[in-house]
Amino acid sequence: MLLVLIRGAGDVGSAVAHALHESGFAVLLHDDPRPSHARRGMSFTDAFYDGVATLAGVVGKRARDASDLPPMMQCRRAVALTDLLISDVVGLLSPDVLVDARMRKRIRPESQRGLAPLVVGLGPNYEAGANADVVVETAWGNDLGTVIRSGRCRDFEGEPQLIAGHARDRYVYSTCEGELTTTLRIGDVVSAGQEVARIGTEILRAPLSGRLRGLTHAGAFITLGAKVVEVDPRGPTAQVHGLGDRPRRIAYGVREAIGNLAR
Repeated sequence: MLLVLIRGAGDVGSAVAHALHESGFAVLLHDDPRPSHARRGMSFTDAFYDGVATLAGVVGKRARDASDLPPMMQCRRAVALTDLLISDVVGLLSPDVLVDARMRKRIRPESQRGLAPLVVGLGPNYEAGANADVVVETAWGNDLGTVIRSGRCRDFEGEPQLIAGHARDRYVYSTCEGELTTTLRIGDVVSAGQEVARIGTEILRAPLSGRLRGLTHAGAFITLGAKVVEVDPRGPTAQVHGLGDRPRRIAYGVREAIGNLAR
């Protein structure tokens, strides 16, 4: 039984966890306490707040403490989640694979080689053989999900995909730091200009009309410039829950990258 430790419980890390769990791996998803990922309907993020979350038929459960982790890895009935220090998790479980799915677009990740026999890096600024053993391409295009065993993935290009003619204008970014408050939920219908959330006295308003695809959980601490709201303008056909196409293709790439270890 291979044990895979995934860093980052956003939509990409959660899709990786989902795919590997369905393929029979023991999966542990790690993040900071009260993570601020906005696409909560497409991830296991809410389990860090509520103890449990379901993504596309797979249950994720937060471990209460370190003693829960070994039996959860043996049981494998759910994806396990933890916010313990990453060094403590590695020391306790000695994972076979570490996947960095934190998707830190403008930060060159520290080298994590040696934390597990195989380290897989996702996102910009990863280079196979340097700060990871292998890399999976995460940028949109024909190479999305490709396993890179020599060289680096594409640099961060900055612009999101168009949805119904809208790209960056679908999002709201914080202009201050603080705890987020909101009474709305993922999937709620909003109108352009409607108040969606607050960070202290800062009011965050819907940038356009549609359904909430992204909304950071109430109680999360928000940093300056963080993406906290996303509106899908497609109305009834908006995808706000489940596995997105890009995260799914990245997850398949990760599964391919670690496939040799499973044989």
